[in-house]
Amino acid sequence: MAMTRSDLVQELAARFDQFTQRDTESAVKGILDAIGDALVRGHRIEIRGFGSFSVNHRQPRVGRNPRTGEAVEVPSKRVVHFKPGKALRGAVGTDAQSDAGA
Repeated sequence: MAMTRSDLVQELAARFDQFTQRDTESAVKGILDAIGDALVRGHRIEIRGFGSFSVNHRQPRVGRNPRTGEAVEVPSKRVVHFKPGKALRGAVGTDAQSDAGA
């Protein structure tokens, strides 16, 4: 199950009842816009305990069309990379282990 942006806004509005739904929506939009703008400029973003976002450069390469097997030139490109922090890796790993044992 995926959490959408509106789900995130609702979750935060429920946790912090001193903020209105509109305030929470504005804050989430502002944070996501700031992260996106920084990545477009090539900056690295680190959120302690959560993880870091960075932009990696992929070299051009020769790929294959899966239908025909024909060689296709894949141009170089910049891609967003997320590396989870230690606390997040631990939390997710703990949940996965307890789910597997259930």
